[in-house]
Amino acid sequence: MSSINIYHFMPDKLNLYGDIGNIIALTKRAKWRGIDVKVTDVKETTGLSLSEADILFIGGGSDREQAIATQELFRIKDDFKAAIEDGVPALTICGGYQFLGEKYVTPDGQSLPGLNILDFYTESKKDRLTGNIVIESETFGQIVGFENHGGRTYHPYGTLGNVISGYGNNDTDKKEGLHYKNLLGTYLHGPILPKNHEITDYLLKAACERKNIEFGSMDGDNIVEENAKKVIIDRLLAEK
Repeated sequence: MSSINIYHFMPDKLNLYGDIGNIIALTKRAKWRGIDVKVTDVKETTGLSLSEADILFIGGGSDREQAIATQELFRIKDDFKAAIEDGVPALTICGGYQFLGEKYVTPDGQSLPGLNILDFYTESKKDRLTGNIVIESETFGQIVGFENHGGRTYHPYGTLGNVISGYGNNDTDKKEGLHYKNLLGTYLHGPILPKNHEITDYLLKAACERKNIEFGSMDGDNIVEENAKKVIIDRLLAEK
């Protein structure tokens, strides 16, 4: 059986709003295609090599937990950046997304250094952007999820799409997330992947293509997933 390796960073600290569900979705949809998955829980990074990683995942956490995790990730930031530039697929959620940038500014004005993987920044405010969200994406179609963040992120890169209902990266530009090469950053918890099988398959397919593994069809279809998404979208758009 073909195999891919998922590196799950700081699962003991970064699992806000059930973000572990993203790992479950990746594992299940890979196995339904006959692809084995090995998940490596990365709790500390001393001596860590990313050479065997096929998918990188960083979940969300509180500001305190995220700051602790970011200090650990600083040890491998050059290798992490090199992996992203080389096209390794990655999913980063909320705080995991924010700290890929140059800095994170707290509501009291304190500037916390980010990993500087890409050139962007986040400013946090006391009032939070919260609720269910619908996004129209050229790559993934319609995306649904749940957001709850004080941060406002500003960047010049591609995004997951345009916000139809909700907030997204900030409360001004109506864009959500970041899409750079095979790196996806997003504020969507919920978790995002079980609700959006297109994004799950995008990450898996990218990983398989890099390892010359066939990404074939899976048993069954996506009718249940698509019907569930449609119910969410119809309800949210009806409330607008």
